[in-house]
Amino acid sequence: MYFCVLIHIKMKQQKDLIKSLILDFQKNLPLKIIPRNLALPIESGKIISVCGVRRCGKTFVLYDTINKLLKHKVRAENILFINFDDERIAFTEKNLDFIIQSYTELFPDIPFKEVFFFFDEIQMAQGWEQFVRRVYDKYSKNIFISGSNSKLLATEIATSLRGRTIPFEVFPLSFSEFCLFKDIDTNFYLQKNAAKLKNSFVEFNKYGGFPEVVLSGFKFYEKILQEYFHIMLYQDMVERYEIKNIAILKYYISRMLANLSKPTSVNKIYNEIKSAGIKCDKNLLYDYADMLESIYFLQRLCKHDSSVLKAELIKEKKAYFIDNGMINALNYSFTDDFGKQLENTIFLWLRRQSDFKRDIYFYKGKKECDFILFDRNKPVKLIQSCWSLSDPDTIKREIQGLTDAAKNLKCKDLTIVTSEEEDEIKAENFIIKVVPAWKLLLEKERTNTLSFSH
Repeated sequence: MYFCVLIHIKMKQQKDLIKSLILDFQKNLPLKIIPRNLALPIESGKIISVCGVRRCGKTFVLYDTINKLLKHKVRAENILFINFDDERIAFTEKNLDFIIQSYTELFPDIPFKEVFFFFDEIQMAQGWEQFVRRVYDKYSKNIFISGSNSKLLATEIATSLRGRTIPFEVFPLSFSEFCLFKDIDTNFYLQKNAAKLKNSFVEFNKYGGFPEVVLSGFKFYEKILQEYFHIMLYQDMVERYEIKNIAILKYYISRMLANLSKPTSVNKIYNEIKSAGIKCDKNLLYDYADMLESIYFLQRLCKHDSSVLKAELIKEKKAYFIDNGMINALNYSFTDDFGKQLENTIFLWLRRQSDFKRDIYFYKGKKECDFILFDRNKPVKLIQSCWSLSDPDTIKREIQGLTDAAKNLKCKDLTIVTSEEEDEIKAENFIIKVVPAWKLLLEKERTNTLSFSH
């Protein structure tokens, strides 16, 4: 009897806490935020999943969606927001249903089909898959979830929720968002803005786009980003994947950082470790690469091959990283290497426009080309990244890389992206556009539109 009373008291305490979380959040609506370019669809009939690296702004994308719901006359009482990373309550399979019970007790007259569920950092809850599926099947089609692990919300969630979800990715700030956060007018047709935008791009290319870093004016950016990395390393990787040999993991990361934008072979890194007399399973290094990609720390780019399957299996791949500021915070040798930083910036810009890394490759034949963009298996654009074309040897190298790829791939849309040069170059039978990165990123960045059907 005494034991049953204790269980009842604990259940009531947990439900009371959940009620407080729900009501406290509703009380503070609408939320004061800076909106991002990504707008999530509303009333899609699907579970909207939002994934991305830690601290990139996923929660604020959910906040922005909530604010838009309020503007469309959805009442605050119809918003149920739970942050599963809240240390005050540990959600498990046994108490997840308390969320439903608590909301019902608070608002018994609101039909669940009219409730919008927002579950932030859902991966922190044990048994979340079954819970979300049950909420979707039994209560409401208006469900938005976020998490920090791409595998959790790309492959695992697709399996667990069986076609019920539409995934969206969130990255650190794009350049246009960077300017918005710094209150910089992006209308570059006004001459007074152009110089400021050029200088801002230099900052963006060096410090990256993690919102906290940008809003702080880059104060202590190295310490902030090193702490982000520490959390990603130990919580997202070591704990989640139960990694034992942390020293080898750190060495692998340092080698990938050192080889930024260069074709890198896992086999070569394995031989380095082996030659140092350290025992290591080569397959473990391949696993580390997958893990680092799953938490969005880095992204690997395959070399193009006419066989798509062969391209995916090619061992030599390039590595790019989620943020330039983090690269500089972890490897000081890149602080003044504007060219490699620019290539990483261009990759991230392209990656935002290519859901889950589809249709981007690099070319390596007689010469090299940084990026090939495909549309329905057809090469449609070739891009070289180069900070400056002031050196004749640099111009020659970049042009040869483009024309070699263009002839082999039968592609005529050729571009060199620079820091600020703008020109048009005729080479052989091709016309190459030279465009400044700051202008290209502002002109071409995609903005998804909000859909709200009534």
